[in-house]
Amino acid sequence: MGNSEPSRGATGIAALEAMTKEELIQVCLDDAKNWLAHDGLWFLAVEKDHGMDAAIEADRAAWEMFTVIEARRILARLGLEPGGGIPALVRCLEHRLYARLNLQETVEVSRTRAVFRMNDCRVQSARNRKGLPDFPCKSVGLVEYAGFARTVDPRIKTRCIACPPDEHPEEYCCAWEFTLEQG
Repeated sequence: MGNSEPSRGATGIAALEAMTKEELIQVCLDDAKNWLAHDGLWFLAVEKDHGMDAAIEADRAAWEMFTVIEARRILARLGLEPGGGIPALVRCLEHRLYARLNLQETVEVSRTRAVFRMNDCRVQSARNRKGLPDFPCKSVGLVEYAGFARTVDPRIKTRCIACPPDEHPEEYCCAWEFTLEQG
């Protein structure tokens, strides 16, 4: 990779340790793109064989498990314990694989509430470039975002503000409200 001399036989962690910061950043971006490409190809294969409804149901089931794994790994990497409230959730959202690829922001942040917006989603942007309608991902998003937030802190409740097939403004593809329930 890059300008460094190729490492003969270095694999895994040793290969990563030999890379420059710029090379590591590129690996992170490439890995995130590969993950998203696999996710999309997997979905298309299920859709082709079983139809859109079955593919969305399978996607929901996969995200229900994956989002918990992703949240737990991010918490561990950041040295956080579950139960950190909205500040922990906002921090963890910045470390999701999607955050490497999509333009997102968290707004209206307080100790008890935050609104998260996906301003540019690679999936929706690709569909738009092809002249296709938005992918109807709301039912998957409900499982994904609620499960992620609940893993970070079981007191956090999630509400969809807008997500396809819902109408949404041009400035974002989807938006989610997270509130910390007291009690």
